[in-house]
Amino acid sequence: MNEERLDTRSVHCPYCNMPFELLVDVSQGSHETWEDCPYCCAPIQLRIVVSPFDGELEDVLVGRDDEVL
Repeated sequence: MNEERLDTRSVHCPYCNMPFELLVDVSQGSHETWEDCPYCCAPIQLRIVVSPFDGELEDVLVGRDDEVL
């Protein structure tokens, strides 16, 4: 993880709807990953979208583990 390339994004858990801050490593480029909700511990599917031109975080899509993002 490159600490200079970390960004934060506010998201809501798709299970319990609680808001939380997500720390995103944009040095990996666009990718998919999973993270557990800090409140209800449910697995959250994340699609991280990073611009191929400037490396900036464009979007974070959040879904339930069984959804197709």
